[in-house]
Amino acid sequence: MESFIVNTPDRNIIVNITRQIQDQVDISRLKDGVCYVFVPHTTAGVTINESADPDVRTDITNQMLKVIPPNNNYLHSEGNSDSHIKTSLVGSSEIIFIENGKLKLGTWQGVFLCEFDGPRRRQVWLKLIPSE
Repeated sequence: MESFIVNTPDRNIIVNITRQIQDQVDISRLKDGVCYVFVPHTTAGVTINESADPDVRTDITNQMLKVIPPNNNYLHSEGNSDSHIKTSLVGSSEIIFIENGKLKLGTWQGVFLCEFDGPRRRQVWLKLIPSE
């Protein structure tokens, strides 16, 4: 298993981690296979979305805050129920094909860590599986 750390600067932020994932694929020298990306946290997730225009990340973050506000009389006593709900909607894992040593993403796609309870030090775990 490969892994890396992402230090998030804000409570709600979407961070492009495509380069860090590709770096791990490069180190592994894997030419063809699958990359499983997993974020082992209950208040942060991972998604694939547009990477060309950073306004998309801002729009996603702003709409999540509107739909799932931080203070909404939640029962969870830690004060971060909104973060748990957002993570449940986004998810904790993604699967990406690897072809010719490169992540096989669409033209505009990138891989993003979605922080909903930062700032924090987050782990990203990768499992690289070669094709048979």
